[in-house]
Amino acid sequence: MKREIRVEVVHAERHRQVVRPLTLGAGATVADALAASGLGGAVVGLDGGPPETGVWGRRVPPDHPLEDGDRIELLRPLLVDPKDARRRRAARGA
Repeated sequence: MKREIRVEVVHAERHRQVVRPLTLGAGATVADALAASGLGGAVVGLDGGPPETGVWGRRVPPDHPLEDGDRIELLRPLLVDPKDARRRRAARGA
């Protein structure tokens, strides 16, 4: 059984993407990866708390166990509801 896993933590900012490859012990969680990456404290969620996280685009809690090859994403809060944005675009086009 593997004793280490390789993962990457990704944070997409407006004009750049930060990718931190990590090697962690087997059994590591999303919270462990954020702590090791140094990105967890640099990104703040909508309510001022920790950011939402996802693994390969699927939202997961901080205690989610990681597997070798996982990509942990720090999800930015939405500034506008996608449905509202679509309605606004449609109203401008009408």
